[in-house]
Amino acid sequence: MDIRENIQFLKGVGPKKAQALKKLGIENIYDLITYYPRRYEDQSQIVPIGRIKVGEVVNIQGKIMAMAEKNTRRGLKLLTIMLADDTGVVQLNFFNQDYLKKKLKVQKSSLFVHGKVGYAYGGYGQLAISQIISFDIINNDNIDSEENINPCAFMPIYTIPDYIKPKDFRNLIEQACAQDILVKDVVPNFIREKYDLWDKQTAIKKIHFPQTRQELEKAKKSLIFEELFLIQAGLLLLKKQHQVKNKGIKFLSNSELVKTVKNNLPFNLTAEQEKVWQEICLDMQKDVQMQRLVQGDVGSGKTVIAILSLVKAIENGYQGALMAPTEILALQHYGKIKELLEPLNIHVGLLTGSLKVKEKRQILEGLADGTIDLVIGTHALIQDNVVFKNLGLVVTDEQHRFGVNQRAKLEGKGEDFLPDVLVMTATPIPRTMTLTVYGDLDVSFIKELPPGRKPIRTFVRMPDRRNLIYKFVKDEVAKGRQAYIVCPLIEESENSDAVSVEMIYDELTSGYLYGLNCALLHGKLKPKEKEDLLQGFLSGKIDVLVSTTVIEVGVNVPNASIMVIEGAERFGLAQLHQLRGRIGRGEYASYCILINRGKNANSLERLHLMEKISDGFVLAEEDLRLRGPGQFFGSMQHGLPDLKIADVLNDVNVLVNARVEAQRAIDYGIDKKVLNEILELQYKHRFLKISDV
Repeated sequence: MDIRENIQFLKGVGPKKAQALKKLGIENIYDLITYYPRRYEDQSQIVPIGRIKVGEVVNIQGKIMAMAEKNTRRGLKLLTIMLADDTGVVQLNFFNQDYLKKKLKVQKSSLFVHGKVGYAYGGYGQLAISQIISFDIINNDNIDSEENINPCAFMPIYTIPDYIKPKDFRNLIEQACAQDILVKDVVPNFIREKYDLWDKQTAIKKIHFPQTRQELEKAKKSLIFEELFLIQAGLLLLKKQHQVKNKGIKFLSNSELVKTVKNNLPFNLTAEQEKVWQEICLDMQKDVQMQRLVQGDVGSGKTVIAILSLVKAIENGYQGALMAPTEILALQHYGKIKELLEPLNIHVGLLTGSLKVKEKRQILEGLADGTIDLVIGTHALIQDNVVFKNLGLVVTDEQHRFGVNQRAKLEGKGEDFLPDVLVMTATPIPRTMTLTVYGDLDVSFIKELPPGRKPIRTFVRMPDRRNLIYKFVKDEVAKGRQAYIVCPLIEESENSDAVSVEMIYDELTSGYLYGLNCALLHGKLKPKEKEDLLQGFLSGKIDVLVSTTVIEVGVNVPNASIMVIEGAERFGLAQLHQLRGRIGRGEYASYCILINRGKNANSLERLHLMEKISDGFVLAEEDLRLRGPGQFFGSMQHGLPDLKIADVLNDVNVLVNARVEAQRAIDYGIDKKVLNEILELQYKHRFLKISDV
């Protein structure tokens, strides 16, 4: 049977069950056999029936000595079985399982049972397995021997919904594993031998049905390595493919205009900014497409590096594009960059979804005829009608907010060559995670903050201190400062106890902050309304901005020195750090106050880390450790291949080894056909097809 065969080819899978399995991401045989157990119940220790005790969860094995069926007062059918071994007898109770009576025979059938010991109904002290967790028929003269099941020493437990019976699911996997199927190996033999790994087919069978602890551990070890090797080989080959096949632009090293822009800046670049700038210059001077990620903590000065890169492209006769994730950030970039570059005769345009038809037409014409040198916009830039005359550099800001396909669509707007690509993110990703999320990119780090940035003092407070918190806000505003109040949701929901931004705004303006000039900002406002509000806040006309997380990315108001975050327990550490980064940008002492409404001790512990840690990369490590990869990545999941068995927290060393060995395998000549097959099966269309390079 082909592993790509539809799941309906298995016995017992009709259209209805196929639909249920599809919801789990299981559509073919490969999906099923790589749907790994979440945990195992150790069934290797069988307890003699004569030694079982009430309250214990035990494994027992014995022969059926008697069997009777009756109806209960609640209308249920109760099948009672007396099971015996050489040491004693115990009662088993099965409700509404008619098929068992037909399948089992007294004195001929034997059962293996895993369950909790209690007392029998009306049995006068007779012990029973009152909660049967799982059972298997291990010998049955009444049915064909091929239907007999050998019990696993370690019973696999899968994450499945209630409408799929665990036993049915295990039987499907056993049926699939018993088929004559071939699971091809992507890890070469010489690497498997080095690390003492099984081939994938053996490892898959053992992970589902291990007979010993050693088998289970070796199966896990083999499949974890194989999964990480697969991802790394795919990413490294994509990178190599870029370098070999993607004709890039060889920008000239002489950059007088760049020097002028640097000299016009009101500050000098930090040592780390300068280092990253030199890395980018070297990339841009090669005839291979640049694909570089710049990771920098909040406020570390990534934008200026992007501006210098764009100017270098423009000076060489090409156009540049900067794609921002929100209209607010696009507007802010546009205002600053236009002010800096237009005196140098660099024409800057803005393209967002809210532009009027006439304005949009003018921008599109300017991009097509080359009169616009640099365009700043949102995902409106990737629309089919956006055509560049000579696109040379694409910068995407806060990359994780764009899908991989969106980024590729903008990159594809070059003509005879691919434009260089610079990706910026202020959401710190632990270094080892970068191998998984951005393994096909070269990576630069800016961890040093520009001189003069004052540390932000952070406090965690409970709701009963809100009167004091907002008195402090009012006092600071009286001194000339401005404040952000951040809330999790836009409007009240019956399904959530989160405090809505509208409720908070009404409460504050009529109470604690009465008399101050407050404004309400959220994602449902029209772009012009958002722009006017931000301009009002930037100019100082608005004292307090009550907002959702729409201000998380890039908003820069130096006079804003206070941030209060309501319902802070609802945010991850990385997001809280992003929000906190909106303040502390001016000369004044800054304060971030986290109001915890949660009753969970773990969430409070997490928030207290914000008081102690100001380094975004350290916080990212903690956030990843506390919340796990799934929650940590959230919207970043665009770039992260779904891991079926590996754990990037605990398997860091395996990840590093897998990358080294993947590179070695590529150097020796990896089978790209097999690699493509497995990548397509495991990640569907998340990986581009790897050709011969």
